[in-house]
Amino acid sequence: MKKKVNYLILLLTTIFMVGCTNLEDASSTDGETDPQEVTTVNTNENSDKEETITSVVEEPVVEEKPTQPNDELFSGYKLIEVDGGDLSRYREPNIVVDIGYGDREYWAFTNEYGQLVRVIADEIILQDDSNEPVLSSGRYYSDEAKVPGVESDVLDEGHIIADSLGGVSNAYNITPQDITLNRHGDQAYMENVIRSAGGATNFEAIITYPNTETQIPSSYQYTYTLMGNEIIDTFDNVNPDEVNASLGITGSEPSDSTGSNTNGDISSVDTNGNGQVTIKEAKAAGFSMPITSDHWLYPYMDDRDNDGLVGE
Repeated sequence: MKKKVNYLILLLTTIFMVGCTNLEDASSTDGETDPQEVTTVNTNENSDKEETITSVVEEPVVEEKPTQPNDELFSGYKLIEVDGGDLSRYREPNIVVDIGYGDREYWAFTNEYGQLVRVIADEIILQDDSNEPVLSSGRYYSDEAKVPGVESDVLDEGHIIADSLGGVSNAYNITPQDITLNRHGDQAYMENVIRSAGGATNFEAIITYPNTETQIPSSYQYTYTLMGNEIIDTFDNVNPDEVNASLGITGSEPSDSTGSNTNGDISSVDTNGNGQVTIKEAKAAGFSMPITSDHWLYPYMDDRDNDGLVGE
């Protein structure tokens, strides 16, 4: 009987020990499985992170897109900065320069010969003499760049975009231009039209030369938009008065700059008899504009800007 009890105890002990061994094996197996699952989870997490990083890398590409048009526009040109009042006569070839005063962006381009061939601006912003340092002459700078050709007596230092339209005075905005054309002709008329409209958009100037050796243009073409209407002005770099006279289309007798009426009799011009002559009255009497300071009519007319010219 005692031996049976001992056998029973031994059997139970053996069963217990086997059970513990199975539990340890199971525990060991579970322990090995958990790291693998964690690794799988970690791998998935890492994969997710990689996808997130990829999407973040793509975002700057989207942000840079607005600069692409300028990159394309400037392709083949070197972008440099030139002070607006730089009087140097020299232009570098294949250059693009901002010739807008202040924050304005007016882009000027030169060709391989250093000739100024194109100027563009999304918007022409008029000079603001109440908030900008404008001189009494109405200019930002006291002088303009001495581009080769301006030493001529009949050529001005002509702005492609005038001071009054927000342009600077360095060589990338100046071309030698016929004096009459610049001061009283199509160039002056175009500038006045833009000023009167309060500015313009989609501005482009194309400057043409007779050859690759000169800096004196042969012609200009201006394209710009006013109040939704596209305007194209094309004209040669010549004295318009001489051209009109040669074509016989002056339309009136030229003004007498030698003072043919020394007595100052304005009765035939002053139609309302008030002792003053308006531009309208002078034109009706057959005088062409402008009336200069040495003309006999000048003392009877109103030169509001005191530049020695009336009707310019």
